[in-house]
Amino acid sequence: MTKSYDLVVIGTGTAAGVVANRCRKAGWSVAVIDNRPYGGTCALRGCDPKKMLRRGPEIVDAARRMEGRGIAPDGLHIDWAALQTHKRGFTDPVPAKRERGFAEQGIATFHGTARFLDQTTIAVGDDRLQGRRIVIATGMKPRPLGIPGEALVTTSDQFLELEHLPRRVLFIGGGYISFEFAHMAARTDAGVTVLTRGPRPLTAFDPDLAGLLVERSRAIGIDLHTRATVEAVERDEAGLRVWASVGGTRRAFEAELVVHGAGRIPAIDELDLAAGEVRAGKRGVEVNEHLQSTSNPAVYAAGDAAATAGPPLTPVSSLEGKVVAANLLQGNHATPDYTGVPSAVFTIPALARVGLLEEEAKAQGLDVEVKFTDMRGWYTVQRVGETHAAAKVLVEKNTGRIVGAHLLGPESVEAINLFALAMRNGLGADALKNFVSAYPSAGSDLGYLV
Repeated sequence: MTKSYDLVVIGTGTAAGVVANRCRKAGWSVAVIDNRPYGGTCALRGCDPKKMLRRGPEIVDAARRMEGRGIAPDGLHIDWAALQTHKRGFTDPVPAKRERGFAEQGIATFHGTARFLDQTTIAVGDDRLQGRRIVIATGMKPRPLGIPGEALVTTSDQFLELEHLPRRVLFIGGGYISFEFAHMAARTDAGVTVLTRGPRPLTAFDPDLAGLLVERSRAIGIDLHTRATVEAVERDEAGLRVWASVGGTRRAFEAELVVHGAGRIPAIDELDLAAGEVRAGKRGVEVNEHLQSTSNPAVYAAGDAAATAGPPLTPVSSLEGKVVAANLLQGNHATPDYTGVPSAVFTIPALARVGLLEEEAKAQGLDVEVKFTDMRGWYTVQRVGETHAAAKVLVEKNTGRIVGAHLLGPESVEAINLFALAMRNGLGADALKNFVSAYPSAGSDLGYLV
């Protein structure tokens, strides 16, 4: 039997929830589908649980930095199992709460893998859903590694559910997932190795600040290898052995746990998009400026499943969900504005950015002043015993416009939000110089960084 709706949403994460809720409030009949527990990546397998697990390592690291400065961290250690229990106090209620919320609004809920039958019909199990409009918001999943022994590798989703953290952990990939998890594991006193294919890790962030973070990472015992191509993973009597080509030399690395942090891809391959005449590429569903499919006008896409100019971040998914909802309800008129969207690597300390990298600004032909500030001697850094902190801010010379800001250090993520607010609202360097903040605080540093 076919059930008809004004809107069928595939996914129940941030973007999906925004679209479904707004259209339902406008009187549309709405159905949502998910083949995983309701809630999406951020709430269940990403941002939120990651930050919950980070709290323990954050406290241990803070205490160790203050040793000899009034704190005696003798015996302080992380109880990983208890930390997991703490985290699940937040994540476990999410699926039922999210599904209950949909039902209370009159949104029909379906569980299973969605599959296009034609341009406007979705199959999920034995149900057939006809949608006047369809939104794809299925998020991302770990990309296949394509190496022998891949089944022995733990995904980032699985890492966040580990009851026990082994003593030797190896991470494949040099992006934010590997670095965030490596910093967690290192604070449990595990032996940690990171293998990255390129000449440097964290390529989406400023190379000078990323280099300082690499120094900090090595100082806490993380063994980082660049130009390392993982070739295979195998089990041996001691645990797992990872074979990799490092600078052209084949080497073996021993570990008890090998974690996949080598990138994610849009989770769209099970949707049978061809049957729905929905065109997609490596970056996701191809959409126009209104986030409408370029090949099937009944379909829109948002969040990590869409090939947009926005970075794969939860706030971007929310932003794009709002744009899709506006265009569905009022006709195509809205486009996403990605100005001033910050991102961060939640290492300890955190590395954050908003706007352009130095090389990107030069490639665009912008005449910018690049101000690099070594902050290691600053009060806000020394107060907490941090050893690595710096900032780089890019200001357009003829306008005073801030085109990029990059921070490493304590409270860098909160400070980057102030730069983001300034950029999104057209506040230039002079506005930040004249900003009167609470003191002492991370915000009180801003005027000295531009």
